[in-house]
Amino acid sequence: VSSPGIDRPLVRLKDFERFVGFEAKVEVITPVDSVPGQRRFKGPIAGVVGNVVQIECGEALIAVEFDNIASAKLILTDDLVTASLRAR
Repeated sequence: VSSPGIDRPLVRLKDFERFVGFEAKVEVITPVDSVPGQRRFKGPIAGVVGNVVQIECGEALIAVEFDNIASAKLILTDDLVTASLRAR
């Protein structure tokens, strides 16, 4: 069994809280009301409020219920690598 890599999947609400400010790719089960028809979002995690994950998508702030997230993972960036090396 191996541990998740640096571009790890985000599976718990705590994972999103831990990686606020880092880029993520999120796919939702049903489209979000503020962006009809769109199910995939990519951008920095802006924060977590209650059971809602906020993603910065361009100029918009997308609010996604945690239970509506089908899959999510961090995107490998220089900032993520630097933070990972500092944590060791």
